[in-house]
Amino acid sequence: MKHIYTILFVGILSASTTATFAQDSTNYLELGLTQNKTGNYADALRNFSLEIEKNVANPNPISFYNRGFAKYNLKDFRGAILDFDKAIELKPTYYEAFIARGQSYSKQENHKVAIQDYNEAIRLNPLEATAYFSRGISKSKLANYRGALSDYNKSLELNAEYAPGLAARGEAKAHLADYKGSIEDFDKAIEISPKRSSYLSNRAFSKMKLAEYQAALKDFEEAIKLSPDNADDWYHAGFCKTQLENFRGENGEKGALEDFSKAIEMDPSKVEAYYGRGFVKSKLGDPRGAIEDYTKAAEIGNNESAKIVYDAKMTKALLDELRNGVQDKVKIAEFTTERAEVYFNRGSAKAKSGDAKQAMEDYNRAIALNPIYAEAYFFRGVAKSNLGDQRNAIQDCSNAIKLNAKYAEAYYVRGIIKLALGDTTGCLDLSKSGELGYNQAYQVIRDHCN
Repeated sequence: MKHIYTILFVGILSASTTATFAQDSTNYLELGLTQNKTGNYADALRNFSLEIEKNVANPNPISFYNRGFAKYNLKDFRGAILDFDKAIELKPTYYEAFIARGQSYSKQENHKVAIQDYNEAIRLNPLEATAYFSRGISKSKLANYRGALSDYNKSLELNAEYAPGLAARGEAKAHLADYKGSIEDFDKAIEISPKRSSYLSNRAFSKMKLAEYQAALKDFEEAIKLSPDNADDWYHAGFCKTQLENFRGENGEKGALEDFSKAIEMDPSKVEAYYGRGFVKSKLGDPRGAIEDYTKAAEIGNNESAKIVYDAKMTKALLDELRNGVQDKVKIAEFTTERAEVYFNRGSAKAKSGDAKQAMEDYNRAIALNPIYAEAYFFRGVAKSNLGDQRNAIQDCSNAIKLNAKYAEAYYVRGIIKLALGDTTGCLDLSKSGELGYNQAYQVIRDHCN
């Protein structure tokens, strides 16, 4: 069964989160709230950060909460959790922040910790439907379908027309073999949101379990119209057609053979589709073709590497690509009498020409002449990384950050190097880099941190 679970981020713009901020902090906060509303999360984040800096002596939990919201939507779940931590520290009754932090933990597949946050949110506000729904999601992820069902029931008592809640309950019922009940929930969800292909697919799955193959096929075909690149739906449509003995399409309509082939086109590793197509070929008198597909299915099924989930470790080539992009950031400073600047800029020119070793010598001279030259430490770190000395590259980035706590590029490079070395704390560096305005960091976070 295809999972349809979604996480609804609770009301960042509810009265409880907008009515209490200080009069002297309207500009940055209001601008950030507006940008969050319109989906401009990177700019919203910067404004919330400015708001936080402006009120260091009197921190506002709402600012941290909403900055966490922006980070969450930029897929920076680690960074979001840190902001929700701070919001909760400042306001221990902030149930919205508990829900939001729980949802962030859920995105990291840390469902046991997420449930603890949802529990606390429910204790603080027993009438918050989102908390029950989100807790149900985490329980389902832990295969506690009866517990999830109870939470979905409570959520729908509080918000009966919430389509994701109906769909989630329908899926939980299917896991508990209550296929008729599952179909009833998906019927209601589809009535509310008729364009959600996943709702149609999951209703079809329950119909298929009841051997209602014609009705299931109709739903799968509607789902395919909405999402034509979904390999699972093509496979299941083909399976239904085999049950109806529609092996080869006629009069311009696709048969099971075509559907299984389409599933393979969408996902060449889909073992079930090769098996299904082999079965159909056998039925159509093509034993050689059947053998080929069965053999392919067996090969995929026995290939352990096909089952391994990419662990997001960076290759050297990717590290080089991401790191070297920051070299274009260097700008000439207003010239002073400091010879250190001459060596630094000559080093930068050498680095751009590909001579990292000579560049590093110039950065060494610049640092010797000016031991607090943050840019020289940073670019020496980049040069060291180019030469394969990643550990010392990290140290130079750290030195740059000590000298300039807002050095976004230094956090960025340190972060990607750490990830390349298998150190996931690099994601926190990337989060800080993004928070400081280096937006490229969020692309790396999306691709390698979650």
